[in-house]
Amino acid sequence: MDLTGKIHAVLPIQEGEGKNGTWKKQDYVIEYFTPNSQYSKKMCFNLWGERIEQFNIQEGQEVTISFDIDCREWNGRWFNDIRAWRVVPAQQGQPIQQQPMPAGMPTPPPFSGNDAPAEDASSDLPF
Repeated sequence: MDLTGKIHAVLPIQEGEGKNGTWKKQDYVIEYFTPNSQYSKKMCFNLWGERIEQFNIQEGQEVTISFDIDCREWNGRWFNDIRAWRVVPAQQGQPIQQQPMPAGMPTPPPFSGNDAPAEDASSDLPF
């Protein structure tokens, strides 16, 4: 999944020891707008390991993130994990590109108000 927005907060790096050695991760809060919404939303995502330095995300920066959502259990509770795997600076004035349709899928025609079926006077449905 991809999301474009502005970095609202850069949280401290967390480090620890696991069965595979040392690990580190950093959480970030991105503020974004959804289509047809006048209010912004925020989402917390994270980067692991060398990607923290590779992407060098700064507060206030406009970026497009590619991420995966996963869920895991710990002590009988479930937690969502939004892990970014690519971060690129957002291009000013460029709309978010939709993912292309898979090959072989027919492209639906655009909808217009004239596409609605004519009302049938014999129907007793209220719509």
